[in-house]
Amino acid sequence: MENYEMNEKFYVYIIQSKKDKSLYIGQTNNLSRRIYEHNNGFSAYTKQKLPWDLVWYCAFNNRLQAERFEKYLKTGSGRAFVKRRLINYPP
Repeated sequence: MENYEMNEKFYVYIIQSKKDKSLYIGQTNNLSRRIYEHNNGFSAYTKQKLPWDLVWYCAFNNRLQAERFEKYLKTGSGRAFVKRRLINYPP
């Protein structure tokens, strides 16, 4: 029997609010579902700034890698890295 999580991808993503250009960094194992949730008010934080555009994402082979990278991107140096290297901010 194959281990389900071995083939599952985990994504770190960045979305940008069309309302005020703010960024949100998150991680999920189902990127399309998560973007749908953000744009339909299922997330308490992001529902105030609808709609959102996916501006960047990266796939990882395991959850721990994704969680660590997401945590890094939410630090001060990680946010600077995002704005300097991952996205064109502000657009």
